[in-house]
This record gives sequence, C-alpha cells and structure tokens, in this order.
Amino acid sequence: MSRHYEKAEGLCENVDSETDGFVFNQTMLRIKSPKLSLDFYTRILGMKLYRKLDFPEMKFTLYFLGIAGDVEDDRVPSQDNSRTTWTFNQRAMLELTHNWGTETDNDFSHHNGNSDPQGFGHIGFSVPDVYKASERFEKLGVKFVKKPDDGKMKGLAFIEDPDGYWIEILQANMIEKNSA
Repeated sequence: MSRHYEKAEGLCENVDSETDGFVFNQTMLRIKSPKLSLDFYTRILGMKLYRKLDFPEMKFTLYFLGIAGDVEDDRVPSQDNSRTTWTFNQRAMLELTHNWGTETDNDFSHHNGNSDPQGFGHIGFSVPDVYKASERFEKLGVKFVKKPDDGKMKGLAFIEDPDGYWIEILQANMIEKNSA
C-alpha cells in the first residue's frame, strides 16, 4: 500500500527515518514596507506576529506570523530566546523579510513571481465563506486579481498584498463542489 493518497510520477514510497521530526515551518516573502505589510497581514487577514528578529549587522528584519489555531497559541513562551525556538518549531508560519532602506526607495519593488518570468505563484488562505470574505476585502480597499465569480474557476478569489504577491482565498467545500 502506498504512503501517498494520490499517484504521481516521481513519488518516493520509502520513508527515510532521518526525516522523522521534520516540520514544514515557513514560507518567506520579501517586503518593501513593514508598516504596510504588517497592517495588511494582521488587519486584513487576521494573522498574529509571533516573533520579530532584527539583524542590524546585515540590515534586515524577519517577522514571523501565523493564524491562531494553526500554531500552538496556548504555548507561546514569553521569553524571547524560548519564543524563537518555539517559532521555528511551528507549522505554516509566514516569514516576512524586510531589507532595510527599501521602504524609502520609490523605485524599488519585489518580483511577485506571477509576472514574466513566472516562478513563485501565491500563498493561500482557507476561509469559511469566500463571498463574505471577498465583500469584506472589497470594503477594505484590497486589490483583487480575481473575484470569486470571475473566470472559469468559480468560488475562489485572488487578492494582492502591498508588495503585489498573490493570495488565494478559497472555501474548502467550494473546491470540493466544483471538482465533483
């Protein structure tokens, strides 16, 4: 019996015991303005900042965010060093990396991965109701790449963060209904 739930070429069936304890911890996005990005991810998407790490000698700051419930919120240490270790043991964290000085450079921007040449595509958030979430985003002035009923794939939306990164907004049971 396969250890995978689907079949696809290239899957490895043997689990290397040396990978026991591995955790998919983070996805990193480079940001231009911490003030704009932190407002977006905490106010618009409801994330929490769990750890901020400054690296003055290299002139950058890391911000680690998560959604309560996705991380072990009831076990967040108050002591900085312990919280750093805790942060790097969590699942599904978003790391925002700010290289100092980019926020004051009017000509600076990051490649979002969706313009040519394409590469990185998007991150995604599952919401209870994609239509209600989209109405809220619209009221808050969030830029849409795709509204839920646009295009061929109905029931999911794409919005942009302040740096132009795409964020898929989906409702899990809508995907199931649309693929049945």
